[in-house]
Amino acid sequence: MARVCQVTGKRPITGHKVSHSNIKSKRRFLPNLQTKRFFLAEEDKWVTLKLSSEAIRTINKNGLYPVIKQLRAEGVNI
Repeated sequence: MARVCQVTGKRPITGHKVSHSNIKSKRRFLPNLQTKRFFLAEEDKWVTLKLSSEAIRTINKNGLYPVIKQLRAEGVNI
């Protein structure tokens, strides 16, 4: 599974590591991804998602079922 958040779509981006002498070399900035299990009460089952910390906050704010419903409307298989 790729390093992509299933809710927000965050993925690694590239940039430069800059030394003290201002020499630049390529590096990757990885998103803060967590694998988290949620109990989906409406369907009486557990759901495992790979989420960024921002997506976990979104689920805390909006609720799990509306977020899952929106993902399914976009065509994500959960």
